[in-house]
Amino acid sequence: MKSSRKATVHNGTLKCGAMMLIALQVFAGLQQSVYAQTAAPDTTTPIKHVIVIIGENRSFDHVYATYTPKEGETITNLLSKKIVKANGKPGVNYALSAQFSAVDSTTAGIGAYAISPQSKSIFGILPPALAGGPEAPTVAGPAPFTTLKVAKLVDQGLAPAYNQFLITGATGIPSGQIDTRITDATSLREGVFQISGPKMPYDAYTASPVHRFFQMWQQTDCSIDFTTEENASGCLNDLFPWVETTVGTGSNGAAQPSNFNNTSTGEGSASMGFYNMAQGDAPYLKQLADDYTISDNFHQSVMGGTGANHIMFGFGDSIFFTNANGVAVQPPMTNQIENPNPQVNTNNFYDQDGYSGGSYVNCGDISQPGVPAVTNYLQSLKHPISPNCVKGNYYLVNNYNPGFNGDGSSTTALSPFTIPPTSQKSIGDDLVAHNVPFKYFGEDWDLYVTDPTESNTSDEYCNICNPFQYQTQFMGTQATREQFIADTTELYEDIDTGNLPAVSIVKPSGFNDGHPASSKLDLFEGFTKKIVDAVKANPALWADTAIFITWDEGGGYYDSGYIQPVDFFGDGTRIPLIVVSKYSKGGHVSHEYGDHVSLLKFIEKNWSLPTVSTRSRDNLPNPVQKEANPYVPTNSPAIGDLTDDFKFPSKNSPPTNN
Repeated sequence: MKSSRKATVHNGTLKCGAMMLIALQVFAGLQQSVYAQTAAPDTTTPIKHVIVIIGENRSFDHVYATYTPKEGETITNLLSKKIVKANGKPGVNYALSAQFSAVDSTTAGIGAYAISPQSKSIFGILPPALAGGPEAPTVAGPAPFTTLKVAKLVDQGLAPAYNQFLITGATGIPSGQIDTRITDATSLREGVFQISGPKMPYDAYTASPVHRFFQMWQQTDCSIDFTTEENASGCLNDLFPWVETTVGTGSNGAAQPSNFNNTSTGEGSASMGFYNMAQGDAPYLKQLADDYTISDNFHQSVMGGTGANHIMFGFGDSIFFTNANGVAVQPPMTNQIENPNPQVNTNNFYDQDGYSGGSYVNCGDISQPGVPAVTNYLQSLKHPISPNCVKGNYYLVNNYNPGFNGDGSSTTALSPFTIPPTSQKSIGDDLVAHNVPFKYFGEDWDLYVTDPTESNTSDEYCNICNPFQYQTQFMGTQATREQFIADTTELYEDIDTGNLPAVSIVKPSGFNDGHPASSKLDLFEGFTKKIVDAVKANPALWADTAIFITWDEGGGYYDSGYIQPVDFFGDGTRIPLIVVSKYSKGGHVSHEYGDHVSLLKFIEKNWSLPTVSTRSRDNLPNPVQKEANPYVPTNSPAIGDLTDDFKFPSKNSPPTNN
């Protein structure tokens, strides 16, 4: 069973050779560096090495719902808001998490997609919680494996104590059926519920909520009508199960099935589940929060899923469809263009949205389906937000294959659901141009290079997670691929030998990334712990390294935090951010508003780099946040550079050996 975050492989014949040549010529003009030959330039902080680890699909409240920080620190989560108690039961403010049904329909050809639909009514009982993930151990397919011996041969990316979890956690329930492991699965109250319980251990596979672009805009239910001083964006976050059960991940333009009901999408109310850290869930993530710095105001940068958020992290911008000459054009297949308008005589079942089809949006054209709802909302705010869309550019907003396989060949021979290669600039280009060594470490990369269709069941490399795999600059020649992309086996060697590049971007495989249904949160804990322990075991490296641990997106899980709109694409819900460094010790909780592009801003500030482009999100100012409401930037749109997450010594302070 392949992870649902990957783009589907089909047959197709798009050509991209001319564009590859153009981009290679551009890249050839950049000054390139080789780690063994060129030292990185000076930094503006004591940090000489940055490691960014990106997991999958967990919102902040989903993981840190009941976390209590050390005395003197404050946090906003389900527990602090008294939505739940430390035992996971409803608190006095439980109603703040209440979810609603709504109506968004088309009758006689009249009707259009709404991000804040009308006719809302509170759920008396949520749709049932449904199961997801492997039903039982299986020889072929991802974890859980049948034996620990096989598991350890296939997966070598975990701290030793976590290997045992590769053969545990199967559901025992067919996917899409009632999850009887969850307490009161068919009679859930109107808001959040604890996933773990007497029949559901923390170490268990669970269902994966929908996490696509237009669906998430609806889930967050943003409107000028709901704005207040404390909630300047007017996002209520109260339509999560309604979106899950009315459209889910869509159906590639097919008609709504007959006898459609609130279990037909196979999700139910999975989005409202949370883990209980106060009762022992996610122990390693809790330990990191206790010992280092976390943020409770860090967000996925794009509404929706994995691919678009990794692209925004790499480019500080979205990328768009181009022809073989690199010119923006409309995609050749109409089913590649999103149309979230509801089908006639359905409630919110989109005309065109699905796992393979429907992933481009010409958001610069107000006449395009779905665009008016988002753009009009942005423009209606007290401080209007620019969509930052160029008319005629069909931007990628969901998961599509990058234009290259691992060996540099074209993926368009495998699937039409592939965005052609781009020569658009990324943070990688600026790092190269300024002699800052960097590398993308993708687990299972070496296997993927020889297995582009990922037919080998041990190959769980994530092709849509590598922003540089979309670029001709890094994929166009074997030399650049070998210099800038590697397997995590090389990462462990570089940490051990002290040869780590200045900037390392690390992506676990589908086994270990923590993605619901295809992985587990404890496996991502084990992947992270292996890297953190290895860095700390090398004193020289630990002395000047910052490890940023975050997620690509919230996975469609509910979150109660503030969302700041910064352009047409996002931001989305909060996700955890943990900063592990000798300069981030102490259990601090940062409230500085940030998203994935804040990581770029830190890298750019630390190595004195320019912004990626004149329109990329790293041009946004650092936020100004008042003490009375420390979560809402008063100079919106604004994102921080994460310097608040560190306590650097002053220049006159004596050195320490801690």
